Amino acid sequence: MNLKVRLTIMNYLEFAVWGAYLTSMSSYLVNVGLAGSIGLFYSVQGFVSLFMPALVGIIADRWMQGQRVFGLCHFLAGMFMLSASYYGYTAGASVDFSILFTLYTLSVAFFMPTIALVNSVAYSALDSAGIDTVKAFPPIRVWGTIGFICCMWATDLLGLQQTPGQFAVSGLLSILLAGYSLTLPACPVSQSTDKKSLADTLGLRAFSLFRQRRMAIFFIFSMCLGMCLQVTNSYANPFITAFGEIKEYASTFGVQHANILISLSQVSETLCILLIPFFLSKFGIKRVMLIAFVAWMLRFGFFAVGNPGTGVWMFVLSMLVYGVAFDFFNISGSLFVDKETDVSMRSSAQGLFMMMTNGFGSTLGALLAQVVVNKYVYSLGSDVAGEQVIDGWNTCWYIFAGYALVMTILFAVFFRYRHTPEVRKIG
Repeated sequence: MNLKVRLTIMNYLEFAVWGAYLTSMSSYLVNVGLAGSIGLFYSVQGFVSLFMPALVGIIADRWMQGQRVFGLCHFLAGMFMLSASYYGYTAGASVDFSILFTLYTLSVAFFMPTIALVNSVAYSALDSAGIDTVKAFPPIRVWGTIGFICCMWATDLLGLQQTPGQFAVSGLLSILLAGYSLTLPACPVSQSTDKKSLADTLGLRAFSLFRQRRMAIFFIFSMCLGMCLQVTNSYANPFITAFGEIKEYASTFGVQHANILISLSQVSETLCILLIPFFLSKFGIKRVMLIAFVAWMLRFGFFAVGNPGTGVWMFVLSMLVYGVAFDFFNISGSLFVDKETDVSMRSSAQGLFMMMTNGFGSTLGALLAQVVVNKYVYSLGSDVAGEQVIDGWNTCWYIFAGYALVMTILFAVFFRYRHTPEVRKIG
């Protein structure tokens, strides 16, 4: 089978696993009385990313072929997610937070490293075949987003948005991908017999990138931008469905099918991925990252002023700019790290990037967003009118948009990196 097709299937399944529950899990948690713990569940993805991607990346760099580590992680993640689904169904409405949270955490702990590994496996295979990763990878990666969308739609149309069935879909796909990993191209493991320092042996040399001012600032702002990642993943679905308490919006498409409406974000993502090679070569990493910051500000701002009725076009705009907000940061940043680091620590560097964005950034973002939403929404009580609840939500979105605006200004001032369009390089 053609190499690009094989890598395309890998990316499709990778993000289908995530799409099965990422945007709808919060509605299930609200349904079983765990609304106040939404931030904790979503922060787990960030917390485990503080160490798991880096540790697994070290193993893939030093001791075990990357595609085999990838498959093992998916097998374990799938088994724990299936266990979470089984428990959810047997517990019904009497879900115990500690049991569900533990099973979910164990699954996520093994899944999150695969997001960095899927990039490393693809980059390694493309490089070995003599294929330009900057041009070839985005069209391959776009199928990951398509897989994410397909699972979002399946979760919605199968009526699983408020049930633990979404975990079962994710678990089964993860185990399928574990099997498929056995057919992937082998990733080289460092065979050097030179005497290495402890830092080299453990793969910690990637942290030396912080000694470079440019890379240190890049990683710090990656963390700041990463704080935006889980905000809409965590709260877009509950926010849109909250309009169901207002009579004029109760029967609108958005309220009835929030996941499908939100999936427009991923549709936009598929298109924006294809723009990355042009924007990176034309404008460089700094301007591309600035565009991502502005897009996050618009993402939150449009949520604040829209509604699923006559203002649904504002929601649609929010979904459309998400593609720019996510891709121009996540994919471009990954390519930037790949080109700026030595091949001997590629997986470790990708793990470090993952740690800063989906680790520190995502964890802080999810927890701080929970504080904001609890203050302005969930503290209102169940007897408050729907309009007041929506007003609380709007205040939250304005706060998130303000944060993105401040980060945009600071990044423009502090990140200095000259772009040379005529030379084929990122930034």
